[in-house]
Amino acid sequence: MIAPRWLLYSAPHQLILATVGLLALTSCTPPPAESGRDRAKLPPAVETAVAATGSLETAIEYTGTTAPIREVSLRAQTEGRLLNLAVNLGDPVRQGQVLGQVDSQLLLALVDQERAELAALESEVAQANAEVSDTKAQVEQARVELQQAQSDANRLQSLANQGAITAQSAEQSVTAARTAQQQLNSAQEQVRTRQQGVTAAQKRVTAQQATLNEVEAREAFAALSAPISGAVLQRTVEPGDLLRPGDEVLKLGDFSAVKVAVQVSELELGDLRVGQSAQVKLDAFPNRVLRGQITRISPAADPTARLVPIEVTIANADGQIGSGLLARVQFQSAKSAEQIIVPEAALNIAESSDSALFVLANLQDNSGDNSGDSSGEAAKVMARPVTVGRTLNNKAEITSGLKAGEVFVIRSSKPLEDGQSVKLSILSETEAKPSSGG
Repeated sequence: MIAPRWLLYSAPHQLILATVGLLALTSCTPPPAESGRDRAKLPPAVETAVAATGSLETAIEYTGTTAPIREVSLRAQTEGRLLNLAVNLGDPVRQGQVLGQVDSQLLLALVDQERAELAALESEVAQANAEVSDTKAQVEQARVELQQAQSDANRLQSLANQGAITAQSAEQSVTAARTAQQQLNSAQEQVRTRQQGVTAAQKRVTAQQATLNEVEAREAFAALSAPISGAVLQRTVEPGDLLRPGDEVLKLGDFSAVKVAVQVSELELGDLRVGQSAQVKLDAFPNRVLRGQITRISPAADPTARLVPIEVTIANADGQIGSGLLARVQFQSAKSAEQIIVPEAALNIAESSDSALFVLANLQDNSGDNSGDSSGEAAKVMARPVTVGRTLNNKAEITSGLKAGEVFVIRSSKPLEDGQSVKLSILSETEAKPSSGG
């Protein structure tokens, strides 16, 4: 009997399909189930974390704007036309650097005039001193004449008493002595008058010297020097402008440090104090976390919003932080210092105690072990008694017993015992091999 044509052509295809189906059934056959005893021998799977400090409270974030630690206006101190200005917005400046020049031709002419006046007054003082010297010489001459007249009067009076000369001659000598005394007194009075003239002339010299110093200072002020080191924040005039004393030329900022002003609720004021540290993040530098310090707390709150201005200062040694940047500030509460923070569930892994953590004791490669754990890492854990502080939001403070950087178990597939071997899950955080101490 001859088979139908369709059967002859389809036979190879049917054979192939049958073979594929047999292979599929073979591959889908489940492996022999593990016995309960084998599963009990497997180490528990755990997830670990690295201990770090923190706070239970969620810090409130305040926003502010950066500003230089100091802003100083460079102002004209003399009148004149601005000849040049050597800096522009953003340029760095050094303290004492000459930044501009005011026309000082009129001041220079005034300086010369005041110097000439001073020289004239000093000449008057010299002349007055010469007159005093002449008058003192006259006093000495009058004193000598007086001594001679007194000597003659004494001698003639003695002769008159002896009857050698007439009484009239003796009286004339006495009169001459009195006249010499009057001349001496007059000369001494002239000395005092001349000395007073010298004193007055010296005072005029002193006053003129002060006037000259003032004019010279005004002339020196024509050179505009930077009062601080920093950068130019604002340029308010241009060369050719006429300046008067007090006109602002430049505004300078000191960026050796920057400050951030934030508005804090009066409810938070009790937790803040001057000198307290703060964490500052700048949107301009998203990968940097800066440490600042409260340097000023305003004594006056906004009577409407009940907000208190707080000033935070940040070091800026490299000068990268400028002004006008958005800053986000968080304050660490003064009521609670930073402690080790762990998940509250990590305290409930042991059946015997809820005040113990399991710390990773050692870590070894176990990739050759075919026990079925996906991580390929085996470790041993040690029970660590700890002191628990406050708990909040499913977290707990560890006040003693655990140090930052140690690796501890935060969850386990089953309760743990001291010294037990465990398997680390792929979510575990570990450091380099910890010390094996308990």
